[in-house]
Amino acid sequence: MTIQADIEQALSAFSGADRLREQSTALLRSIGYSSSRTVEISSVQEFIAWLGRFKPMTQVQESLFDVWRSVEIMFQLTSDEITEQVVLFQEIDFDASRIKSFLFVAVELNEEHYTRGYLARATRIVNRSLPMPVVIIYKHGPSITMAVIHRRPNRIDETRDVLEGTTMIKDISVNEPHRAQLDTLANLSLGRCIDEGVQNFDELYEAWEKALDTEALNRQFYNKLFRWFQRAVNECKFPDDGAGTGCKERHVIRLITRLLFVWFMKEKGLVPEALFEEEFAYKHLRNHGVNRTDYYQAILQNLFFATLNVQISKRRFRSSSDNNDNTQSEVTEFYRYEDLMENPSELTEILDRVPFVNGGLFDSLDDLSQHRVPVFIDAFDDAIRTCPEILNVPSYLFFDSTIGLFPFFRRYKFTVEENTPLDQEVALDPELLGRVFENLLAAYNPETPTPVRESIRKSTGSYYTPRQIVDYLVDEAIVSALVTKSPPPPPPLRNNTITNFGEMRFVNY
Repeated sequence: MTIQADIEQALSAFSGADRLREQSTALLRSIGYSSSRTVEISSVQEFIAWLGRFKPMTQVQESLFDVWRSVEIMFQLTSDEITEQVVLFQEIDFDASRIKSFLFVAVELNEEHYTRGYLARATRIVNRSLPMPVVIIYKHGPSITMAVIHRRPNRIDETRDVLEGTTMIKDISVNEPHRAQLDTLANLSLGRCIDEGVQNFDELYEAWEKALDTEALNRQFYNKLFRWFQRAVNECKFPDDGAGTGCKERHVIRLITRLLFVWFMKEKGLVPEALFEEEFAYKHLRNHGVNRTDYYQAILQNLFFATLNVQISKRRFRSSSDNNDNTQSEVTEFYRYEDLMENPSELTEILDRVPFVNGGLFDSLDDLSQHRVPVFIDAFDDAIRTCPEILNVPSYLFFDSTIGLFPFFRRYKFTVEENTPLDQEVALDPELLGRVFENLLAAYNPETPTPVRESIRKSTGSYYTPRQIVDYLVDEAIVSALVTKSPPPPPPLRNNTITNFGEMRFVNY
């Protein structure tokens, strides 16, 4: 069995009747962690009192535990366990002074769904009370979440740590875990870490930081996506967009951006998962084949231009009475390619479940107005449906198990919640859209000199502001607003310390 299979089997135990301790112990054992260092806790209130011995909490902080049904302190993991220097079956007590250790805690929550913000706050409160990193496994309904907080040494007091953001593997289904989440848990396994050279707690902590690095996850995703982009450019055909060299690259960039946006909508339950399964294509298309363009035209183009771009009440196939009304404002409101569909009404009934998106991403760029020669850019028109020399997007680029875009997307966990400096999930968040678009636009022609590529990005306004800069700008704006709106502070009293923070002055009485 693979380690992923062991993890999946351990996760299934959470839906059984075993105690939380047994369930969580089995999961941690599946990734190689166990120890006899523990503290017996009989209730949530006893756990709160135990934390209070290290650092008192306010009533507001204690209220975060109101939704906790039960809690177990699993065990403490130190370098002794990592290097296997502990005699088997030897009873070792919990050591509150062991800063360089992991403390594993399991919590069962009352409800099924919790926001990432709540889980991050609860994790932070537990960690602020203890000197060592506390890894918490939250059980909520049919899912679990593993939360880890990032800590760094205090630059002033080396005996203390500074708490930073919380990273979590969130909403792991105990019955049908996502492949990407199984892979992330496997990357945390002690055996894999030791194989990579880990010999002590410091190195183990660094290995966990690396495995939970969301920036590295985004880079890995983009690098693999870029390989698909290059393949699609080489193997697809699109109409000339009239903008010079790089035509196919621009077409593929638009296709990737649209599909990524739709994939995030699918994660939110707004677009049916079935639309991206080849079984659906075989069922609803008359002549689906790996080298045919029917799927791109009849399903994806109709999804983009006649569904997401059109109000639900206006969605329909074009009728004979519409033939004389070919204005640009109306032409994209019609479903196309009835002759490619097995049952057009059944397919459009499924598409009608998809909401209208009021934005320009799904506007068809075709210009079919009467006052000029038709210009096909997106090629959403029956007139060129049978012209493979103009438009050819074979379906294997979407479905092939090795190189297909959809199997590639399914290897990653997507989340519709944007990561923040204080809480982030090991998943791809919506910020990915801007990053992918900007990077592809800048890199689609590697031979183009950098100043030219930068000029293209500048002329189209295609710059995506990184999250760190956005956070900094927001913080500075709030500080400036508080300075201008708040009354001036009282004059400092003698022998009191004044602390400067930017333009704000706080008096410590």
